[in-house]
Amino acid sequence: MVEHTTQFDARYQLDTSDHVKFLQEQTVQLLQFGKRFVWPGGGASYLDEQGNPQYQEGLYAYETGRYAHVYALGSILDIPYRDTAWALSQQALQGFAGQLLDRQYDGWYTRVSQEGNADSGKGCYAHAFVILGASSASMVDVNGADELLEHALSVYAKYFWDDAEGMPYDTWDTSWSMPDNYRGINASMHSVEALLAAADALQTDTYRQWAGRIIQRVIGFAQQFDWMIPEHFNERWEPIQEYNSDHKDDQFKPYGTTPGHSLEWARLICQWACASIKHQEITTHEYEFAIASAQQLFKTAVRNAWHADGNDGLVYTVDWQGQPVVHDRMHWTLAEGINTAAYLARLSSSEKSGEFRNWYARFWQYVDMYMIDHQWGSWFHQLDKNNSVIGTVWPGKPDVYHALQATLIPQITDTNLLGLSIVPALKQFRG
Repeated sequence: MVEHTTQFDARYQLDTSDHVKFLQEQTVQLLQFGKRFVWPGGGASYLDEQGNPQYQEGLYAYETGRYAHVYALGSILDIPYRDTAWALSQQALQGFAGQLLDRQYDGWYTRVSQEGNADSGKGCYAHAFVILGASSASMVDVNGADELLEHALSVYAKYFWDDAEGMPYDTWDTSWSMPDNYRGINASMHSVEALLAAADALQTDTYRQWAGRIIQRVIGFAQQFDWMIPEHFNERWEPIQEYNSDHKDDQFKPYGTTPGHSLEWARLICQWACASIKHQEITTHEYEFAIASAQQLFKTAVRNAWHADGNDGLVYTVDWQGQPVVHDRMHWTLAEGINTAAYLARLSSSEKSGEFRNWYARFWQYVDMYMIDHQWGSWFHQLDKNNSVIGTVWPGKPDVYHALQATLIPQITDTNLLGLSIVPALKQFRG
């Protein structure tokens, strides 16, 4: 692991006044950049490097859910256009009642082309973002959000939740007649995020408990693989270690193990553990084990991925020996590293907290130097091993979801709120 001897500028250090100002400036800039996302008739467009909608890319369910979530957050912030943010959240949400809705078989299409043709299949990943967007919009009283959330959860419970396994199915055919044999950790991870948000929106324990069952399985997988999380599984939840060996940099299903996902899982584990012990659903020992697991996932991820090829940044994927496979740096991995470092700095003992605070500052220093586009706004979504901008996996700047959360989650200093999803946590923190 990298030695923690660097002295960082105050504007990168967690909880300094300079850093809070920096975060707030970044929040405003990101929301400003993303506000042209609106798809005609409702939903969210893919954005290019200047924030222009790219209608030819089609209408995606996951992007639509992300923008409903993002501008629900904007509507509770002290920013000049908070009313506009609420309206933008509603416009995104309307996409789920429009072209994305499958009126014949139910559920939502993953993508609809500019010409109105739906891609085949129904994915857990996309449906998780329907739930997240509806949950966040519901908590800021966006019109239609409550009904959408109820609908989305019923679809998820009927088709994606496998109660026998305590894990979700990944993909079905369009008519819901046959699930694919593939099971994936990425859709499972965003299911956890969505289910925790739904639990907060509805004030119900069921969905948090489902999230906990997923988390416990994933911690078990990580323990089996030296705290690296397998990404790909068969229908019996047995790891497929060579999956996508011929397409190593896949957008959603890359080969090997993804350190950025370990960082993201670590934060979600912390959030779930804080919520579950508050609701007396886990013991103190189970809580401490969860936090220790999150710490171990974080440490293994940064040991394998940071500066792994001689340059700063987190490599996209590593093999089962922890060696880099795809050297590109994805913006979301840094965002999740920031969020998790903030969580662990607050939840770890005083002797361990400093290590996570240093990683937090290191990540922000890197982001400011290489990933923030100081000309057009937002963050570059993909850099190569030399930290030059490329777009082979993520051309343009599709959305601001990961980056925006990295400017907001670290501002929540009250540890009593760390068990909440971000919308209610910010609402309560800001009074």
